[in-house]
Amino acid sequence: MLGLHLFAVAVLVACIVAGLWQLGVYDSHQKHQRDESRKVAAAPLADLWGPDQPFGGRLNHRPVTVEGRFAPADEQIWVTGKRQDGRVGAWLMAPVFVGSGHDALLVVRGWSPAVTSPPPVPDGPVTITAVLEAGDVGGASFDPTTREIGSVRIPALTNELPYDLYSGYAISTTRSVSAGLDLATPPPIGVSWTVGLRNLAYALQWWVFGGFAIFMWWRIGTDSVAVSRAKVA
Repeated sequence: MLGLHLFAVAVLVACIVAGLWQLGVYDSHQKHQRDESRKVAAAPLADLWGPDQPFGGRLNHRPVTVEGRFAPADEQIWVTGKRQDGRVGAWLMAPVFVGSGHDALLVVRGWSPAVTSPPPVPDGPVTITAVLEAGDVGGASFDPTTREIGSVRIPALTNELPYDLYSGYAISTTRSVSAGLDLATPPPIGVSWTVGLRNLAYALQWWVFGGFAIFMWWRIGTDSVAVSRAKVA
């Protein structure tokens, strides 16, 4: 019985370790996919997306370069409740005219720990490197007095700004337009759980083997005890 116990423990430990190793490989595949997504070169916004086009999945987290000019500074908006580096603050978001018309893309200039008077906007044409993001879904409403909103809800802001807004927004990674604010951290890039699925399946398979080993240990052990008691009786 002692040999049986030792063998069962060894098999169980081996199955747990092998499963954890395969799970680590799965996590590595996920991280590699996220890193590869971040390496995509920034493309001109006009080559990927137009003002009257919907925000497709291929645009989410896509690095782009935006050429345009800022709308007046008093039309900037604070997006509250944004957490960064363990603190809760607000994004400063400004409309940027793209092209020669009045089509505007909402661009997050930076993050502030508190809502203050909006800083001036850069004069003249600007080129901004940014990351595209889909607008938020929710019931956040815009306060025109404080120019605050609890999320980047494009439909709500369309009724408050006299421009044709793009159906998504961008988070600037260009420090020269941040007006001294911290650059906002874009949301993490989502990766499908199926990336590295084979290794995840292997991990589950090893743990199933471990469960089966426990069952067999219990079954053999109880049978041996029953036989021994029968002999004694």
